[in-house]
Amino acid sequence: MPQLSNLYLFLYNSLQSIGWALALFRVLSNFVVTKSTDGAYASAGELVCFLQTVAFLEVIHGAVGIVPSGALLPLMQWGGRSHFLLAIVRGINEVQELPSVFITFLAWSLSEVIRYPQYALSSLRHCPYWITYLRYTSFIVLYPIGVGPGEMWLMYQALPYIKEKHLYGDSLFGLPFSYYNFVQAVLLCYPFLWLKLYLHMFKQRKSKLAKQHSRKKKM
Repeated sequence: MPQLSNLYLFLYNSLQSIGWALALFRVLSNFVVTKSTDGAYASAGELVCFLQTVAFLEVIHGAVGIVPSGALLPLMQWGGRSHFLLAIVRGINEVQELPSVFITFLAWSLSEVIRYPQYALSSLRHCPYWITYLRYTSFIVLYPIGVGPGEMWLMYQALPYIKEKHLYGDSLFGLPFSYYNFVQAVLLCYPFLWLKLYLHMFKQRKSKLAKQHSRKKKM
């Protein structure tokens, strides 16, 4: 049974790696050809939406225990990204050509073409130290770029369109506030939730690199 779950995780993470590598290629090739950031969503948006939707499996992986992450932190990460991507970027045509989409897609893609191969190789217990080091170091730069000038700035820019269009109605799930108010509240909470995840990743970095270093010494 453990061997089957490891094989499944290897296949899942390998397919995600290929998908994100393709997304990165599309975003960069469009930028090189057009000399503009406008086409990031047109070139890779549907693929990124698909990959992000499928990533809900990672919440299930944690919940059923085939990975040690648990379900809460993966759910927070998946929920934040999915809301930004599916409810705002995909739902509002006017924001799809903003530079923030290019910044976000670039940061996400670079992060994922490192993260998923590391997960895939780790599931087979054959991950080189340098890949683990890259996985637990690259986020230090990529995560703030994706969240600040990427996700948060785009949500702020989307607010006038959300208000003008009465996006998703004047009440959210029957509650006495609109989606516009919800996004305002999300923007206020985002830095605190982001900081929690960011600090957690530093703890993970210390733990994972220490384990890899001790394994390296034994070898």
